[in-house]
Amino acid sequence: MGVNSSSAGPGRRRYDSRLRDQQARRTRQAIVAAANRLFVDRGYTATSLADIATDAEVARPTVFAAFGSKAALLREVVDQALAGDDEPVPVAERPWFRPVWEADSPRAVLDAYAEVCRIIGARAAEIFEVVRQAADADPEPADLWETMQRNRRAGAAMVIDRVEALVSGPPCLDHDRAVDVVWMFNDPSHYRSLVRVCGWSEREYTAWIADHMHHGLGGI
Repeated sequence: MGVNSSSAGPGRRRYDSRLRDQQARRTRQAIVAAANRLFVDRGYTATSLADIATDAEVARPTVFAAFGSKAALLREVVDQALAGDDEPVPVAERPWFRPVWEADSPRAVLDAYAEVCRIIGARAAEIFEVVRQAADADPEPADLWETMQRNRRAGAAMVIDRVEALVSGPPCLDHDRAVDVVWMFNDPSHYRSLVRVCGWSEREYTAWIADHMHHGLGGI
């Protein structure tokens, strides 16, 4: 009897630990979802941690303990909108980015990347606009906005590296100018304007992005 009780004890502690971890993750996700909704609906400045706590049905100290500040929470909202979840996997290693690496021609790379732009735009266009507006009045969102622009450019550079690896003969544009072109068109604001505001279909949007990158790079 004593042996069974002893062996069950550690097992229960491990099980309880997993439950606590799962509950903590669910709580964080509820907070992130609430923050995303409120930031988009009200704007970053007009949304308080208390508002987010109420929407997420948790105590305000819980929000602070999980993220530390509203700016840190905004950064997490952006990260998850870009990636699609809270797993620590870079965007370029996600399954939906894989077709960019697997494409066997420059045009196929651009077509695959246009689909990536659609996926990210659908998830992140609104929160990108939130950060852009907040950056005008608050230094922390301004720093985040600058990071987001650098990350977009880094993504564009990866795509151009892949294109250049498949181009036969000299490229039509120098590397930096080619990155400029892709960086211009991987902006989620295009998705927001064309799909959300103008009512384009996602297929029309994806084709538009692909065609403009193609022509902007000299028709490769």
